[in-house]
Amino acid sequence: MTKAGIGIGVVGCGVIGARRATVAANDPHCCVVIAADRDGSRAKDVAERTGATAVTDWGEVVGHPAVDAIVVATTHDWLSTVSEAAIRAGKHVLCEKPMSRNRHEAEEVVAAARKSRCIVKVGFNHRYHPAVQRAQQLAAGGRIGSLLFLRCRYGHGGRPGYEREWRMDPALSGGGELLDQGIHAIDLFRWFLGDLQLVAGVTTNWVWKAPVEDNVFALFRSGRGQIALLHSSWTQWKNLFSLEVYGDRGALTIEGLGKSYGTETLTISMRNN
Repeated sequence: MTKAGIGIGVVGCGVIGARRATVAANDPHCCVVIAADRDGSRAKDVAERTGATAVTDWGEVVGHPAVDAIVVATTHDWLSTVSEAAIRAGKHVLCEKPMSRNRHEAEEVVAAARKSRCIVKVGFNHRYHPAVQRAQQLAAGGRIGSLLFLRCRYGHGGRPGYEREWRMDPALSGGGELLDQGIHAIDLFRWFLGDLQLVAGVTTNWVWKAPVEDNVFALFRSGRGQIALLHSSWTQWKNLFSLEVYGDRGALTIEGLGKSYGTETLTISMRNN
């Protein structure tokens, strides 16, 4: 820990990593010590805004003695590698979703975390949207009765040339829209319902003809028989987020996430009888 508080290291200085670094730099209990990105200009930009040291080797972040916690915000192919190394170095970790490209990489991170005293979290930030938080509180408190099912629609339109971006390369991304946005919905499903089993699923690559999916349709069931239905899409030409939570006495509907997804709202609907 530094004199200024918890020492933060950042690996990956793209949009999310830079955002996390800025938040940490503005927290009086934290100090951004070092930021790494293989694109040195991005690391330098974050460093200049936070007072950190800029490097291109993520190993320098993991090994820095003043770093207590590391934000891992790389492409998916490096998430588990960097996170596991950070844990083994005794650093707390905030790893951006989806945590890994596949189950096996995720299990290695979990195993390392269980053997350590480190706090390891995954950046499922949708839980912190005010409307989602309030809906979960109401559902857990019994406002709409026993939960029956959840339904989520989430997506955006892919950009021109999307097929040439790293997200379309399974070696880098591990998958398409399911790991990009759908994973947020699955996390919310589990927050409301607990552990789930996949009942049925369909993926497509209708538009970009890439080796990863541009749409995913999935049906899940909880141990109590509740259902969660997901459609996540890169062909949602007008950005959309909609999460519906139905109970036997009413329903909660969250629409929007702000910015291009529209104003975030929570609507409570109750049975008439």
